[in-house]
Amino acid sequence: MQIGTGTSINPYSQSALGLKEKESEEFKEKIKSGEISGKTLSQAYLVEYSLKIESYSSNNLQAQSAPFDLNKVRDILSSIDFEAIGYTGKPIADMSPDEAKELVSEEGYFGVTKTSERLADFVLSGGGDDLERLKAGREGVIRGFNEAEEMWGGKLPEISYETLEKTLAKIDEKITALGGNVLDTTA
Repeated sequence: MQIGTGTSINPYSQSALGLKEKESEEFKEKIKSGEISGKTLSQAYLVEYSLKIESYSSNNLQAQSAPFDLNKVRDILSSIDFEAIGYTGKPIADMSPDEAKELVSEEGYFGVTKTSERLADFVLSGGGDDLERLKAGREGVIRGFNEAEEMWGGKLPEISYETLEKTLAKIDEKITALGGNVLDTTA
């Protein structure tokens, strides 16, 4: 299942339309009245879940790649809510080069292992044993990665590709264990 952006987004998705409080209440009333139910309701929640994964993935990959290109660091750092992605350490802008290297090292918070675990665990916990949700989460990770490449202006540092590969492998393992197939295994 592929969930895109634009006109293919479910019209009942609150986050997709940026509904205001009044519209949000109308949406809830439609659910209560049964006007929106079953498959349509499931699709609305799936789209919202996919959009959250995409945002989470993009933020993690931005944070991971930031220490490598000093010309772009300030712009990227100012756009990241580090607390939202679980980082509560020393402000990155105040770090020495050695401290920044440690942060992206194998044992560092933004290293391949820990970042791929956070991304994959987010998808796996949100998707549970639902193959469609897991596939949507996987697609969200890839979209977030592609957005990070666009924001970066081209090819990301190698650590980002290693992280993506490790993240997708963990998600794919769960999909396969549930009897699903992942046709596109590249980003």
